[in-house]
Amino acid sequence: MLKTFQHTLNEPVNFKGIGLHTGKIAKLKVVPGKDDQGIIFKRTDLSEKNLISAKYQNVSSAKLCTTLENEYGTKVSTVEHLLAALYISDIDNATIEIDNEEVPIMDGSAKDFLDAFERTGIRKLTKKRKYYKILNKVELKDGGKKISIEPNDTSSFEVSFQLNYNNQIIGKQKNIINFQSDDLENIIHSRTFCLFEDIEKIKKLGLAKGGSLDNAVVVDKDKVLNDGGLRNNKEFVNHKILDLAGDFLLLGLRIIGRVDCYQGGHELTNKFLRKLNSLNACSTTVEVKNILIAKKSRNNQINKIAVNA
Repeated sequence: MLKTFQHTLNEPVNFKGIGLHTGKIAKLKVVPGKDDQGIIFKRTDLSEKNLISAKYQNVSSAKLCTTLENEYGTKVSTVEHLLAALYISDIDNATIEIDNEEVPIMDGSAKDFLDAFERTGIRKLTKKRKYYKILNKVELKDGGKKISIEPNDTSSFEVSFQLNYNNQIIGKQKNIINFQSDDLENIIHSRTFCLFEDIEKIKKLGLAKGGSLDNAVVVDKDKVLNDGGLRNNKEFVNHKILDLAGDFLLLGLRIIGRVDCYQGGHELTNKFLRKLNSLNACSTTVEVKNILIAKKSRNNQINKIAVNA
């Protein structure tokens, strides 16, 4: 649903869990925000210089996760699943208080965050939401990877994503998701993943200290090591779409346009957002008015709403 007004949570929501890469336990509280505040992380374990705005300009690393860093060197990492949950929940403004340097990985998806936000509910604020509407196609190629965005005719955010792995389980997966009209359950539930053969390489980089079969899908050649297997038959590409939605929220405004991504990830997305924002002629900022679209809710009911961009 393209909402006319900005939204925030009804009340604070608490989480606790292990960091995927640091292996450290963190407590996290998502606190309702004010109009035009945006998403701000607050490191409560630090007494000063502890605020980090969730903006693509503050991404200091995008290797295997998205890390934000302020001008004083204060960091918070693995923010993408939480940001995706905020995006899908239509939350524009919130302060995320965290007592450590990495957001808990939970079960490796956005499910726990979304469930908590849904239970708490959101409320409308007084100022209108602005959208970033794409006017002309923009493309970025980086080796064998590619991402582009172009206008669409549905006043929505649509993502087409394709993976191309030599592994026979992952293979060539592709999915197209419209975040305004499609059922997002498979996107929400899809977990981060890796190949078993890459685990030692990742650990030598000092990462994945908190990784386990409880919070990541691990594929070993022709089998999935997790009990119960996959949650849906496109879980790998669906998780990449989830990551992309979270990283795109770092633009500061929600997108109206169609993204096409091949073999992308956090690094490619951040490079693309920097290029996109530098090309003023390719986009404009708009508010919503009157176009009828259909929004499928999590219980699969269709709600028709009048919006316009």
